[in-house]
Amino acid sequence: MRRLFWLAMGVTIGVLVVRKLSAAAERLTPSGIGASIAEGLRDLADAIGDFGADVREAMTEREQELRAGTGLDAPLPSPDQVQLPGRRGAHAADR
Repeated sequence: MRRLFWLAMGVTIGVLVVRKLSAAAERLTPSGIGASIAEGLRDLADAIGDFGADVREAMTEREQELRAGTGLDAPLPSPDQVQLPGRRGAHAADR
């Protein structure tokens, strides 16, 4: 009975070792290396896309802050509120 247990244990360990070595050998083949590079490039492209989205979001927020701070989005004054230099007499005569 003990020999059967150790035989089963040896077979199980042998199978696990062979599977691990086969997977490692597959990664070292040209197709395995190509797949690894392709996966890395996909991850890099995703990271660049996320970075670009973050930059665009921050840019939009900063533009809104600048517009609010400078009053670029404020409504235009009506003609009655505008006093142009050199037109005081002409503007007064129109009234």
